[in-house]
Amino acid sequence: MNLQDKYEKLKNIISETGKAAVAFSGGVDSALLSKVTYDVLRENSIAITLVSPMNAQSEMKDAEELAKEIGIKHYMINDDEIEDEVLANPVNRCYFCKKIEFGTIIDKAKEVGVKVVFDGSNMDDMSDYRPGLQALSELEVMSPLRMAGLTKSDIRELSHQLGLRSWNKPALACLGSRIPYGERITIEKLTKIDKSEDYLRSLGFVQFRVRSHENMARIEISPEERSKMFDGNLLDQISKQLKTYGYQYVCMELEGYVTGSLNRVIEK
Repeated sequence: MNLQDKYEKLKNIISETGKAAVAFSGGVDSALLSKVTYDVLRENSIAITLVSPMNAQSEMKDAEELAKEIGIKHYMINDDEIEDEVLANPVNRCYFCKKIEFGTIIDKAKEVGVKVVFDGSNMDDMSDYRPGLQALSELEVMSPLRMAGLTKSDIRELSHQLGLRSWNKPALACLGSRIPYGERITIEKLTKIDKSEDYLRSLGFVQFRVRSHENMARIEISPEERSKMFDGNLLDQISKQLKTYGYQYVCMELEGYVTGSLNRVIEK
């Protein structure tokens, strides 16, 4: 199928539900899904965002702004508590996190009279370690983008065609994904990561991660952006700033940013 065929299939899948709620993070995938769901279902569509310490606070603000731009009715649920099975950070942490997160979203959807919940997973998610997909299956959450055969590049292209400013947003993931499996997650660690990544973003970096290893920050920068870091004064500035957030050591990953790099321990 070409992109137009996939787009038509996506609209048909959404239309058949009659009424739906989109789990909305503000990322590329959920933004497109919210846009098309609203275009198809209009007042019978809603978006729901779970605001948690596991998510970058800047992204929560952007999700709110994006929902307004799209026009979809938007609910933001504040949840400051993180369950212990998530804080323990096992290799299947994402399963527990998704099960809890989507349980809350489903409850909110039912509260406002919506039975069907969408998530933004796509075809490319099937090729990576994604234990959260099992939780979505168990909760009977629909994944229209994946059902329509859309890949990440398809989603970016279609988003561009539909005028969404999110079309070229860097890939997102919860802040917990910056902490190695087995190392306990704490609010303090999540806050350090969030502040560190906000700071790098303010310097103009686009695609990166601050991986947090106890008292050390390991910065992954996209290969295309690494050369920006090779400045003595900038390196000193970044090191000094991140140490004010609580890190004792700050280093750079030489190979650059790699999606899911912490999953290598599972492969081994």
